[in-house]
Amino acid sequence: MNRTGRHGYRGYIGSRPVLGNRTPQHVQNLVIRDYAQRHGLTYKLSATEYAMPACYMMLHQVLEELPMLEGMIAFSLFMLPRRAERRLAVYRRVLDAGASLHTALEGFALHGEGDIDRLERIWLVQSQQLPTLQIP
Repeated sequence: MNRTGRHGYRGYIGSRPVLGNRTPQHVQNLVIRDYAQRHGLTYKLSATEYAMPACYMMLHQVLEELPMLEGMIAFSLFMLPRRAERRLAVYRRVLDAGASLHTALEGFALHGEGDIDRLERIWLVQSQQLPTLQIP
Protein backbone atom coordinates (compact mmCIF):
# COMPACT_ATOMS: atom_id res chain seq x y z
CA MET A 1 0.00 0.00 0.00
CA ASN A 2 1.34 3.46 -0.82
CA ARG A 3 1.29 6.66 1.27
CA THR A 4 -2.21 7.59 0.07
CA GLY A 5 -3.76 4.36 1.31
CA ARG A 6 -4.44 3.27 -2.27
CA HIS A 7 -3.36 -0.11 -3.48
CA GLY A 8 -2.90 -1.62 -6.90
CA TYR A 9 -3.89 -1.17 -10.50
CA ARG A 10 -7.17 -2.58 -11.84
CA GLY A 11 -6.91 -4.26 -15.21
CA TYR A 12 -9.36 -3.38 -17.99
CA ILE A 13 -9.93 -5.86 -20.81
CA GLY A 14 -12.63 -6.28 -23.42
CA SER A 15 -14.77 -8.62 -25.45
CA ARG A 16 -14.81 -6.48 -28.60
CA PRO A 17 -12.16 -6.34 -31.32
CA VAL A 18 -9.43 -3.74 -30.85
CA LEU A 19 -8.39 -2.15 -34.16
CA GLY A 20 -10.18 -4.95 -35.98
CA ASN A 21 -8.37 -7.73 -34.10
CA ARG A 22 -9.82 -10.05 -31.50
CA THR A 23 -7.52 -10.94 -28.63
CA PRO A 24 -8.70 -13.67 -26.25
CA GLN A 25 -9.38 -12.36 -22.77
CA HIS A 26 -6.82 -14.64 -21.15
CA VAL A 27 -4.15 -13.25 -23.52
CA GLN A 28 -5.20 -9.68 -22.68
CA ASN A 29 -4.76 -10.51 -18.99
CA LEU A 30 -1.33 -12.03 -19.65
CA VAL A 31 -0.23 -8.86 -21.45
CA ILE A 32 -1.46 -6.71 -18.55
CA ARG A 33 0.14 -8.97 -15.94
CA ASP A 34 3.46 -8.87 -17.79
CA TYR A 35 3.29 -5.07 -18.12
CA ALA A 36 2.57 -4.70 -14.39
CA GLN A 37 5.42 -7.00 -13.44
CA ARG A 38 7.93 -5.21 -15.71
CA HIS A 39 6.93 -1.82 -14.23
CA GLY A 40 6.71 -2.92 -10.59
CA LEU A 41 2.95 -2.35 -10.39
CA THR A 42 0.58 -4.40 -8.25
CA TYR A 43 -1.96 -5.92 -10.65
CA LYS A 44 -5.53 -6.44 -9.49
CA LEU A 45 -7.95 -8.60 -11.41
CA SER A 46 -9.35 -7.11 -14.59
CA ALA A 47 -12.79 -5.74 -15.23
CA THR A 48 -14.10 -7.10 -18.54
CA GLU A 49 -16.02 -4.74 -20.80
CA TYR A 50 -19.25 -5.97 -22.33
CA ALA A 51 -19.31 -6.89 -26.03
CA MET A 52 -21.99 -4.40 -27.10
CA PRO A 53 -20.62 -1.68 -29.39
CA ALA A 54 -19.86 1.63 -27.67
CA CYS A 55 -20.58 0.15 -24.22
CA TYR A 56 -18.28 1.42 -21.48
CA MET A 57 -20.10 0.31 -18.33
CA MET A 58 -17.11 -1.55 -16.91
CA LEU A 59 -14.75 1.31 -17.75
CA HIS A 60 -16.97 3.64 -15.72
CA GLN A 61 -17.00 1.12 -12.87
CA VAL A 62 -13.19 1.10 -12.82
CA LEU A 63 -13.16 4.91 -12.90
CA GLU A 64 -15.45 4.88 -9.84
CA GLU A 65 -12.91 2.65 -8.04
CA LEU A 66 -9.98 5.02 -8.65
CA PRO A 67 -10.09 6.69 -5.22
CA MET A 68 -9.10 3.29 -3.76
CA LEU A 69 -6.58 2.42 -6.50
CA GLU A 70 -3.25 3.75 -7.68
CA GLY A 71 -4.60 3.51 -11.23
CA MET A 72 -5.70 1.23 -14.01
CA ILE A 73 -4.02 -0.79 -16.74
CA ALA A 74 -6.03 -1.08 -19.94
CA PHE A 75 -5.08 -3.78 -22.42
CA SER A 76 -4.94 -1.13 -25.18
CA LEU A 77 -5.30 2.61 -25.63
CA PHE A 78 -7.74 1.82 -28.43
CA MET A 79 -10.25 0.28 -26.02
CA LEU A 80 -11.11 3.78 -24.83
CA PRO A 81 -14.09 5.61 -26.34
CA ARG A 82 -13.71 6.59 -30.00
CA ARG A 83 -15.19 10.04 -29.43
CA ALA A 84 -12.45 12.47 -28.41
CA GLU A 85 -14.56 14.30 -25.82
CA ARG A 86 -15.36 11.03 -24.06
CA ARG A 87 -11.70 9.95 -24.08
CA LEU A 88 -10.71 13.32 -22.67
CA ALA A 89 -13.32 12.88 -19.93
CA VAL A 90 -11.70 9.52 -19.04
CA TYR A 91 -8.24 11.12 -18.88
CA ARG A 92 -9.63 13.93 -16.72
CA ARG A 93 -11.29 11.51 -14.26
CA VAL A 94 -8.07 9.55 -13.92
CA LEU A 95 -5.98 12.64 -13.27
CA ASP A 96 -8.58 14.27 -10.99
CA ALA A 97 -8.54 11.09 -8.89
CA GLY A 98 -4.76 11.37 -8.51
CA ALA A 99 -4.34 8.07 -10.35
CA SER A 100 -2.61 6.94 -13.54
CA LEU A 101 -3.76 5.13 -16.66
CA HIS A 102 -1.47 2.61 -18.35
CA THR A 103 -1.96 0.94 -21.72
CA ALA A 104 -0.18 -2.40 -21.67
CA LEU A 105 -0.15 -3.23 -25.37
CA GLU A 106 1.34 0.11 -26.42
CA GLY A 107 3.39 0.62 -23.25
CA PHE A 108 2.12 4.16 -22.58
CA ALA A 109 1.09 5.82 -19.34
CA LEU A 110 -0.95 8.86 -18.40
CA HIS A 111 0.55 10.45 -15.27
CA GLY A 112 -0.14 14.13 -15.90
CA GLU A 113 -1.53 16.80 -18.21
CA GLY A 114 1.47 16.61 -20.52
CA ASP A 115 0.69 12.99 -21.38
CA ILE A 116 -2.77 13.76 -22.78
CA ASP A 117 -1.46 15.40 -25.95
CA ARG A 118 0.89 12.47 -26.57
CA LEU A 119 -1.90 9.89 -26.21
CA GLU A 120 -4.23 11.88 -28.44
CA ARG A 121 -1.57 12.27 -31.13
CA ILE A 122 -1.06 8.51 -31.13
CA TRP A 123 -4.83 8.03 -31.30
CA LEU A 124 -5.13 10.39 -34.28
CA VAL A 125 -2.29 8.75 -36.22
CA GLN A 126 -3.82 5.33 -35.71
CA SER A 127 -7.39 6.45 -36.47
CA GLN A 128 -6.27 7.83 -39.83
CA GLN A 129 -5.09 4.33 -40.69
CA LEU A 130 -8.42 2.71 -39.84
CA PRO A 131 -10.41 1.71 -42.91
CA THR A 132 -13.70 3.52 -43.38
CA LEU A 133 -16.72 1.29 -43.89
CA GLN A 134 -18.46 2.19 -47.13
CA ILE A 135 -22.18 1.41 -47.10
CA PRO A 136 -23.75 1.28 -50.59
